[in-house]
Amino acid sequence: MDDGIYAYASGAPWAVGGAERQQWLLARVLAATGWSVQVGVRESLEAGGRCLIDNVEFIGIGRRQILLAWYQFLTMERPDWWYWRGAYHLWGPAVGIAKLVGVHTIFAVAFDSDVQPRRALHWRRRWWPLYAWGLARSDRIFVQHGGQLAALAPQWRSKAYIIPSIAGKTVAVQPHSTRAKYVAWVGQLRQPKRPDLLIEIARSMPEIRFVVCGGPSAHRSQPGYGERIVDALHALPNVEYHGQVAPDKALQVIADAAVLLSTSDEEGFPNTFLQAWSAGTPVVSVKIDPDHIIERLRLGAVSNNAEGAIADIQVLLDSPQWREEIAVHARRHVAEVHSEATVITVFDRAIRGGCL
Repeated sequence: MDDGIYAYASGAPWAVGGAERQQWLLARVLAATGWSVQVGVRESLEAGGRCLIDNVEFIGIGRRQILLAWYQFLTMERPDWWYWRGAYHLWGPAVGIAKLVGVHTIFAVAFDSDVQPRRALHWRRRWWPLYAWGLARSDRIFVQHGGQLAALAPQWRSKAYIIPSIAGKTVAVQPHSTRAKYVAWVGQLRQPKRPDLLIEIARSMPEIRFVVCGGPSAHRSQPGYGERIVDALHALPNVEYHGQVAPDKALQVIADAAVLLSTSDEEGFPNTFLQAWSAGTPVVSVKIDPDHIIERLRLGAVSNNAEGAIADIQVLLDSPQWREEIAVHARRHVAEVHSEATVITVFDRAIRGGCL
């Protein structure tokens, strides 16, 4: 149940959010492999309205009180499972409603802090016991990588499974010998993604072109934060700031880049990493490296700070041959771990409670 899924499914140019994108990719592949998938939406469709996209059925659940809307939707559709992604303060009552109706529940982690209830909530933080109650009663907990599993409370790990993210749509891969020498940065301009570090790095590399996509966001950020970042980006002559763009445009920017830069302090498993690796684009990450995958599989560089990122970017830009070698490792990894076929197999085993 998420309007953001409908935004991606309908091709809306304003579609944003890694959690929403992953839910759409998963819903589509489930429907393609024989599952019946319904998505409840509050704003995008009128109450009772139905729309079928790629065999996924979107159903308007109305704008009434949220708990009542959930109850009526589950009562009407009677699904086997309810899938929810991302920390939410009402997940406890949601699980209670599902149990009342006889529906099993899946909680899927979207952000690393989701597995730590005291830190997980951005809105109504004091309600974390209600969220923790929901995690305790969920039938399955799906995490994105081993680090999240290790951080999960021990009493919940027996029902937890690592479900890889789906890479999704790919584009034509350009050889690095013919790519433009620019650095891509793609994401919403909010504090956990540290666009201030992007500005610091770009200011220190005035001869390097940076292409930035993403609009301001109030999520997990102080009022006015994103707008101040936009002003700073516009002030840098070597930054080409596109603002919020359609998902396909963001993907093309990443695919054509020499390097994707990540400055985030905290993530889940970034969609942009998978988009980059699918296109053979190395990732330079200041901090984020789920399960040390970048270091272990040589998919780019983990820099630890802005100074390190500057050095790593320069080395990669100066060596198209090294970037081409990284591209081979990256595309192989995505094909083996993040393909639709692999993820649906793991998902099915987790649903059945099998050993992974």
